[in-house]
Amino acid sequence: MALQAHLVELERKHKVLESELHDALLHLSTDDLRIVELKRRKLMVKDQIERLRNGSDTIH
Repeated sequence: MALQAHLVELERKHKVLESELHDALLHLSTDDLRIVELKRRKLMVKDQIERLRNGSDTIH
């Protein structure tokens, strides 16, 4: 059950980052570095989700 809870939390974080990225892209004044950082963090969370779903990652 801990694995499932961890996946749910990661999926929540991914959705939050997706929303932040969407908002940042709507505002022309958003710094490009901020957008790159949001994309990087979103991709890292997505990769964690995929590794957990595929069973190739361990939870510490």
